[in-house]
Amino acid sequence: MARQLGLWVLALLLVVLLLGGSLFRVGQGSIAVSTRLGQLEPDVFGPGLHWKLPLDRVHRFDERLTTRTYPGESFLISDQRTLSVDFLLRYRLTDVGLFYQRTGGDEDVAVQRLADLTRDRLKATVAHETLAMLQSQPRGGLSAEDYASLQAAARGLGVELVDLQLQHIDLSDQAASAVYQHMEQAFSSRAQQFNVKGTLQADQIRSDGERKSAELLADATRQAQQIRADADARTAALYARSYGKNPELADFTQSLTAYKSSLEHAGDVLVITPEGDFFKYLRSPSAQASAAPGPARH
Repeated sequence: MARQLGLWVLALLLVVLLLGGSLFRVGQGSIAVSTRLGQLEPDVFGPGLHWKLPLDRVHRFDERLTTRTYPGESFLISDQRTLSVDFLLRYRLTDVGLFYQRTGGDEDVAVQRLADLTRDRLKATVAHETLAMLQSQPRGGLSAEDYASLQAAARGLGVELVDLQLQHIDLSDQAASAVYQHMEQAFSSRAQQFNVKGTLQADQIRSDGERKSAELLADATRQAQQIRADADARTAALYARSYGKNPELADFTQSLTAYKSSLEHAGDVLVITPEGDFFKYLRSPSAQASAAPGPARH
């Protein structure tokens, strides 16, 4: 009896093991295939609980949209400068059987092949573009034909290429340093040109100012001399008319001028004879009146 019970327990354990090896679960968002002795079985399993033979091996894959990024890729543009480019690939698994056959079920292998093809296409495109054009065009200027070719290559691997984007485009450190140095030299050259031009303009303005100033001074001097000459002539004419009418006034005026010239400075000494004509206007009014001749009678 005990032996028979042991056999039943053993049989039950074998059934449990067989059931455990024949049932498998596929999670939400995943897909699975099975292989038997290394050969791919035709059935594809979606999410849920499924049966298989105990010797079959199950391979699960994520069929949701996946994004892979590739930062710091180096590309040479048309002016022979090196760019640092970050790009991304978005894809999803569409044909799990084909995918397993082409890659052995290794997703990294499939994506690496797709990334290599994308990198080659981008390098060929970027080599004919400028930095400004790359930054302004979608997918770095990649043509529709090239993108369609990449999608066809992805389908050949059992995946769908949903999107390709260039996330970041910038000059490499060495190229950026060369550009900044070139910009600095260009700005320095322009500054020197402006300085030279400004100096020339300043010299020209200064020369014109000095010339105009000299012309104005010469014209003013000429006008002043002309005015002074006219005034002297009018003064002389006025004196002549006055002296002609009154010779005594002329004599008096000339004497005052002589006095002024002779006694102009402090400490000047003038030696004259009191009875001389030079001294007659310095006498007292009474003496001058006694010395003066009588009025003429007509």
